[in-house]
Parts: sequence; C-alpha cells; structure tokens
Amino acid sequence: CPFPVPGDPKVPVLYEVERTRTGKSFSVRSVKAIQHGKPIFTCQASFQLSQRSPVQHQFTMPTVPPPEELLTQDELIQKFLQNPNVAEGYRKRLTKIQAQDVPIDIKPVNPPDIFSSEPQEPKQLFWVRARGYIGETDMKVHCCVAAYISDYAFLGTALLPHRQYRIKFMVSLDHSMWFHAPFRADHWMLYECESPWAGGCRGLVQGRLWRRDGVLAVTCAQEGVIRVEQTPNQSKL
Repeated sequence: CPFPVPGDPKVPVLYEVERTRTGKSFSVRSVKAIQHGKPIFTCQASFQLSQRSPVQHQFTMPTVPPPEELLTQDELIQKFLQNPNVAEGYRKRLTKIQAQDVPIDIKPVNPPDIFSSEPQEPKQLFWVRARGYIGETDMKVHCCVAAYISDYAFLGTALLPHRQYRIKFMVSLDHSMWFHAPFRADHWMLYECESPWAGGCRGLVQGRLWRRDGVLAVTCAQEGVIRVEQTPNQSKL
C-alpha cells in the first residue's frame, strides 16, 4: 500500500477497484483511492481460499510480562506528568498526546525513559488491542482494525537509536501486511517491532502481531520518511 500524497479527512474518497485476477486458489484486486481527481493511496490485495499444508513453521513469540501486569500508555503519561522535573515544553507535548482520542489500548513492555536522550536498540514491544467490543464477526473486520493498529507508533521504532534529534517530519511511504492466522483485534496481541535499517531520510520497520497463545497472526513492514533537525536536543529536565 503506497501513499503517494497526503489525504484530506474533510473530503470524500472515491475508491476504484480493478479485478486484476480471479483464480482457483488466489485472487488479486487493485484499489485506487482518489481525492480531488488524484490518487492518494494505491493498494494491491491478494486473497486465498483456505488450504491445508504440512509445510508449517513460525518464529517463537518473545517472552514478556502479560498485559495485566503492565501500565497503559495513558497511565504512563499520567505518571510522567506528576513528575515536577518534566520541562514545560515536554509537559505540553505529553498533554497533547494524552488528549488524543486513540481507539487503541496500548501497554508498552519496555517504555523508553523520557528523561534520557541516550540511543536505544531499534526494537519495541507493545500489548495492543482495539478499545471496545468487536466480537465474532467477519474476519475481514478484524483485519481492517489490525491494519489501523499496526501503523500506530510503528515508524517511531526507527528513531530509538537517534533520540537526541528533534523530529521535523515523519510520514509513511508504504505499508504491507501478511495475514497468517485468525485473530481477534479486540483481544490483547503482542506487537513486536524492529527497524533493521535507516538512512537517506528514510526508515524501514518490520513488525509481528502475536496472539496470546503464541500464534503468529500478522507480519507487517513499512518504509517512511524521517527528517530531523541537525542540532541534537537539549536535556528535557
């Protein structure tokens, strides 16, 4: 799914769908999203009939604390805001994040230290789920919700080794997803994110969404533009 230009949430979107191929096992559809007469998004989706195969394997899900033992992102922000040493500028940014109506519950496994600009390994682990109840509905609904969840804080993984720089501009260039097994997007899933490469004002991130029972449900990949100020940030204290 490449994103050629930004969209406008105030303008209706026209979707053009092309039946690229319809086969016995696999079918392909090409989608173009249009605003103001120009494509803002293109997508190629592949669908497969359910088929059994003895060829099966997957990575092992990371061992992490269960979501019940961790704080949500909102609770972490509230904890940071209670610290009198937080600089006013950073306090305003945290308050702005807290005010956003995000329809996702997020529990970071290893939240970064907001008072430090030390480089970190470009890896993150989150427990994530949709807020509210979706239920046993069409699996495509859960896939759509997972697509929304997968984009949240994904590209930021590439910035962890470069926390001394202030972000000027960061946006997705393209996003790909592979769905491996059924799942419920309103149940807790572990989102494992890592960035193998960044350079040339671009960053590449990869992600895996794990069900709580250790089944790999979704694999994601994204490339995005990352522009930062050349002068490193000062301490947040």
